[in-house]
Amino acid sequence: MASLSTSSACRQCLSLARIALPRTRPSARLFSASTSAQPALSSSKRITRSRRRLSTSAPRPQLAQLTRESPAIQHSTESAADDRSRELLLPGNLFHSFSDSPSPKIRKRAAFIKQNAYCPHPDHSATRQPSSPDDIEVRKTGTMPPAHVRYECPDCGIPVACCEDHLVDDYEAHLTICDTLREINEDDHDLVSGRFFPEFEYPGPQLDEAQVNLTNWDTMLYSREFNAINDERSLRQATRLLTYPATVASVLHELSPYNVRNRLTPEGLKSLTALQYTLHPPRSGAGDGIKGLRPSAPPVRLFCIGARAESSLPREVWQQLAWLFPRSTFHLIFIGPESMANRDDEYPLPPRTPQNPFGAIVEDRISSQLKVTTYVEYFHTLHNAQAFYPYDPYFDAFVLFHPGLGHPASSHEWQDTIRPLLDTKVPIIATGYTDYDMKRDIEWVRNTVGDEMDILLEPGENRFRSLRWDLNDLDPQDVSAGNWGVWAFRGKRYETQMRDS
Repeated sequence: MASLSTSSACRQCLSLARIALPRTRPSARLFSASTSAQPALSSSKRITRSRRRLSTSAPRPQLAQLTRESPAIQHSTESAADDRSRELLLPGNLFHSFSDSPSPKIRKRAAFIKQNAYCPHPDHSATRQPSSPDDIEVRKTGTMPPAHVRYECPDCGIPVACCEDHLVDDYEAHLTICDTLREINEDDHDLVSGRFFPEFEYPGPQLDEAQVNLTNWDTMLYSREFNAINDERSLRQATRLLTYPATVASVLHELSPYNVRNRLTPEGLKSLTALQYTLHPPRSGAGDGIKGLRPSAPPVRLFCIGARAESSLPREVWQQLAWLFPRSTFHLIFIGPESMANRDDEYPLPPRTPQNPFGAIVEDRISSQLKVTTYVEYFHTLHNAQAFYPYDPYFDAFVLFHPGLGHPASSHEWQDTIRPLLDTKVPIIATGYTDYDMKRDIEWVRNTVGDEMDILLEPGENRFRSLRWDLNDLDPQDVSAGNWGVWAFRGKRYETQMRDS
């Protein structure tokens, strides 16, 4: 349409071109109508929840106007205004209180928080047993009955107290996380803003001549030739997904930042060297055609036990793990009763037949280097049936993302699984939300199995943790970063000792 000129087209054609242009370009969507630069908390300045018709006569400084008084815009404004989810938020207009958010999803989330979260003021009585020394329940020593959060902090926009008086009285304690909560608020609104996300475009295969640098996020993204990410918010959004494959690769890769001088134990050096020998094979001379055929090694099996959010990640994200090992193939196996969470499009599950006794969901058309299988079953059930037997320390590894081994609410689910895991004698990589979370898991494993465990990687901060903070909707005071820490262990091996006869 842009190539038309007045010399070659009549006025009627040009008017039709101007009318058709907004319909064919997805960028002609409405931005948020809010013009406030500061958080507007009064009811007169808040964006109303009701889906009432928005007036188009008043000036809108933040309204994206791509055409001038086009008839198509006038006819489509009413329908676009009725659908609040299609509004596009500008980068400078991302802060909104959860209850008055332009996004219906966030307003629904605010209602869930108000229905389930409790006020953290010390005058209230505790509602549960504290799960850590830093748990907010430790402070609750009063006699007032528990009360749900109702009042939203004007600085972070998240319900954090039952009333304004309790927020003001305990504001000093709230200040420790207020800035983080505001960052979470803006990041959540950014995800529903409707903007284009260039940070979610991923590079292709890694050339053998171009070595990847796994020192930190900056060096990894640069050496993998990701699109330049110049905004901190975009970097947080990108690392929230990439933290899962990057964490696994940072431990298994031959250029891993963890070595014997940095948290890797002698037993860990033995186990990870065996895997690195398989993941980085020498060139075999394989090529196209009959003369280039060479025997290939079986794929490396990565078992994600207790899979939840990681099983629903886009497969392009997990493909980044395969690209870091260009001469190896992977078979990613998700196991756990929640392994099909957020995957409603794949229901119903396949029936359990003699050929598929555990109802495995197989995805083998992702790429030539990656295959994904999902089991909605406990690992110890599959282990007792010898579904994956035999285990090979050169080709197998386990990954536990935030397992909660020692958490009071989930430790009972691992009681029957931890011993079969250690019996495999292959490396087990585990992550945690905090340092206390990881140490609690280690203590629980030692109390459960005794000395039948070797530490391969000492617990510590993960270099490829998520830079984005997440909010616990059941407790707004509980903020965490995905895969904050990483450690690794394995079932103890006993070396054979020769005795003179």
